[in-house]
Amino acid sequence: MKFIVSSATLLKEIQMLGGVINNTNTLPILDNFLFEINDNKLTLTASDLETTFSTSLMVESESNSNIALPAKLLLDTLKTFPEQPLTFVKTEKNTVEIIANNGKYALAYVDGDEFPKASQVVDAKSIMIKSEILFTAINSTLFASGNDDLRPVMSGVFFQFSSESLVFVATDAHKLVKYTRTDVTADDTSEFIMPKKPLQLLKGILLGNSDEITIEYNDTNAMFRFGNSVLTCRLIDGKYPNYEAVIPKENPNQMQLSRTTLLNSVRRVSIFSNKTTHQIRLKIAGAELQISAEDFDYSNSAEERLDCDYQGDDIQIGFNSRFLIEMLNNLNCDDIKLSMSLPNRAGILTPLDHNSDGELITMLVMPVMLNE
Repeated sequence: MKFIVSSATLLKEIQMLGGVINNTNTLPILDNFLFEINDNKLTLTASDLETTFSTSLMVESESNSNIALPAKLLLDTLKTFPEQPLTFVKTEKNTVEIIANNGKYALAYVDGDEFPKASQVVDAKSIMIKSEILFTAINSTLFASGNDDLRPVMSGVFFQFSSESLVFVATDAHKLVKYTRTDVTADDTSEFIMPKKPLQLLKGILLGNSDEITIEYNDTNAMFRFGNSVLTCRLIDGKYPNYEAVIPKENPNQMQLSRTTLLNSVRRVSIFSNKTTHQIRLKIAGAELQISAEDFDYSNSAEERLDCDYQGDDIQIGFNSRFLIEMLNNLNCDDIKLSMSLPNRAGILTPLDHNSDGELITMLVMPVMLNE
């Protein structure tokens, strides 16, 4: 086996794949990238058994072959090279020699046939979606997914496709985000739960990408095809909770104000909140919002007053400031609306502007009990 490839191109591709590889793998082969040469096409693959990511590029080669090379060693080496052609040659000493402009480097390789094959997505349904829409859907929801190993279904993002809309939902029982697109639809009604790791990989790659993405999915696996890349992952098994049941329908108390004004105020006041509960108090009366926090253990407290547009009864409600900050950070708008019914019912955040046509975002944050 012998092939020539640009160092910068190869580095870019394997950095993209590197996110798949775990720090500790049960199978030693998973610490490697699979290199497959077939008629001047080099296909690179990384896997952790649950998620498999492949990408391909054109190279100059003399023969077809497949080998697995140590990922960390290869990444660390390529990062130090200036842009130049690299020649990879398989030697008789069970090594691959990388020949650069001013040096030679030998890496031990493993037979590529030992590398696990990606799951085949058979009897799949499919949909095409623009990369910026999928990026926004992932970016808007992923932060709200849970980390509880006892409730794996809530550690991913729920995809719900129908002939009317695409819906993406994430929740950790304290906060919930529902992102809907009515301008994109599917031929079939179907739903599945995507794990967090492949979504984080996709989020990093899709930013600024203009490819159309084909999603193929069945009951156990999903496959994302874009450009020269294919990402296959195992879906989370289980039934997603009935999220619609927790979204309050009647919310007569509605406040509108600038997102950045509220975000900066909550950030400042929360510095003085209890470090365990992160509790802040919102007191709304007339056209004034009072945000306060208190840490009784250290006698720290803070209070700010903001002007707002408010319709409804006077209300006092408590929130975990971290959740509120996260949500306000993940909204891309100038002004927001906070809808509430009672101090013990969830508050609903929605953007008032900057929405694309056909885009709906609902963010729900559970209140915390106020200490009187």
